[in-house]
Parts: sequence; C-alpha cells; structure tokens
Amino acid sequence: MASIRLQYVKAYVDRHGKARHYLRRPGHKAVTLPGLPGSDEFMAAYSSALANSPRVEVAAGRTRAGSISAMVVGYLGSADFHNLAPASQQQYRRILEGLQRDYGDLGIATLERRHVVKMLDAKAAHPAAARDFLRCLRVLVTYAISIGVRHDDPTAGVRVKQPKTSGFHAWTDQDVSAFKAAYPVGSKSRLALVLLLETGLRCADVVRVGRHNVREGVLRIVQQKNGIPIANPVTAKLAEAINAAAPADHLVFLVNEFGKAFTPERFTKWFVAQCERIGLKGLSPHGLRKAACRRLAEAECSVHQIASISGHASLAEVQRYTKAADQTRLALSAVARLKRTDRQH
Repeated sequence: MASIRLQYVKAYVDRHGKARHYLRRPGHKAVTLPGLPGSDEFMAAYSSALANSPRVEVAAGRTRAGSISAMVVGYLGSADFHNLAPASQQQYRRILEGLQRDYGDLGIATLERRHVVKMLDAKAAHPAAARDFLRCLRVLVTYAISIGVRHDDPTAGVRVKQPKTSGFHAWTDQDVSAFKAAYPVGSKSRLALVLLLETGLRCADVVRVGRHNVREGVLRIVQQKNGIPIANPVTAKLAEAINAAAPADHLVFLVNEFGKAFTPERFTKWFVAQCERIGLKGLSPHGLRKAACRRLAEAECSVHQIASISGHASLAEVQRYTKAADQTRLALSAVARLKRTDRQH
C-alpha cells in the first residue's frame, strides 16, 4: 500500500505500539490528528488544523515577575525542590503546575487568607487533594518569603479537616491465604505478595529492589521516601518466591508486561487488579505493609524492632499500625492474669 505524505504531519509510535499523528506547523501549536492518514476522519481534522491551528505568540510563555507562575518556575528550579525524593518531586510538580495553570497570572504578594480558603473550598469534595494542595501552596509561599517577594504566610493556621478513617485496609491472614491459594509459588503475583509481606517495603521501594540489593542473605535498600537505609534478612519464604519467579537477567525482581521495571503507580494498579480478579476487594499493596507490621506486633516485637524492619521514621506511625494487635495481646494477657488470680483464691 502506498504511503500518504502530508505537509506538516509528524508521526510516532507510542509505548503501546500504536501510531500517533499530529500536525506540527512552524509558528503554530501542535494539533493531534485522529484516525489513520487518508481516512475521512483524519483528512477532515487535517484540513481543519491547517486552517485553524492557533499561532504561538512570541514571548507568550513568559511569566510576570512576582506572579504565582513565576514562583512555581523558581521553586521547581530550586535546591529545596531537587532535594526532595523523586516520588515527592513528581507529586509536587503535578500540583504546582495545576496551581500555575489555574492561578498563574495572580500576584503572590497579594494572596490573602480568604483567597487560600476559597481555593480549598473548591476542593471540598476531595479532602485529601485539598490537603496536598495546601501543603504545596504553603511550600510556594515559603519560597516567596525566602526570596523577599512577601513577608508573611497567608496559609498559616489554615487546616483541611480530614474524614476519620483507618487509612489503607490492612490485610488479614484470611486475605493472605486466599491470595496464596489463587496464585501459586512461581507466579509474579505470588512474588509480589511475598516481597511486600516479608519485607514491609513501600511500593516505591519494592519496584526498585533486585538481586543487587541482596548480600550475604540480607536485603539492603535506602528508602526513597525518607532516605533511611534498611537491612532485612531474606526469609526462606522470600528466597523461595524470588528463585521461583524473579527474572534472572533483570535488575529488579518485579517487571511489567513489557519486561521493564514497574513505576509505583503502575505496580499498584496491577496488584489491585490481581486482588480484584479473585474477589478480594478494597485491598492494596500498602495494606500488606500494615499487615507486616501487625504480624510483627503479634509476635511481641517491640515498636523499635518493628521500625527497624519497616523503616518508619516515626515510632508513632508504627504504634498506629499495630494498635489493634497490641490491644489484643494486652487483653489476652490481662484475662490470663485474671484466671491465675481466680485460681489462687
């Protein structure tokens, strides 16, 4: 079949192997073209783009000094931003670029508390998103203060009330047994479960870990979130799962359908899909981290011992994870003591 050559049309193949086309005309914004070259849909869009594609105005992308947009650009280029963990950088950039898009032309020096509250009210239906937005806005204001653009913080004292929740659902032993029954040793799903449960790693770390992290029977990794190094013994269950399913020629233990390392987001979506496929609803990889902490608490490990495995920077967070297990253990101990007292009398 003869190929069709059209002026200004560029093409590329995306990561899914699908051909994408767009019109890139000098001095104009790029326009995505649907369908295949030669089809009615494609040719109609091509003709329309030739006639109506918007011009790129000279210097239109410049930011006004002292604007929120200028603060975003400045902060994203700052040492403070580049010192953040990669996952935090990704989240901050996404939120700040949204802030730049919605409020970029406004001057940050004129930002008042009432404006902040109004911004948060627009996100009232999504408290977690509002909380993250406030955190990034506060960082931006702090940056503006550091460079002398303003002298006070209009976000000071502003809070986003979060609904009471226990967070990610912690896996029960029954959940773990059901998953193991569905996914035998040798499957990627079983390997993912065992990696999460035996190490207590976060998704951002479990997708990075591989044979290069194991030395003399100990798995060592510096956590991406807080930079804390951890060194955990490789259990017999974990060694069995790795040897049965992890690719021998890849840097990491877990690879996606394209033979590459997962991103934390894609791994989470994939793992949740494996759970839902067998009827386990509402479960997540992070819930296995909580289950790992719970199991250690039930084995009467101290908070410090649990934190040495999980790599938590905050002991209070570990206590929150293990509260139910501690309560059960203390209750059983109290009842046993009461029985001994009754026998003595």
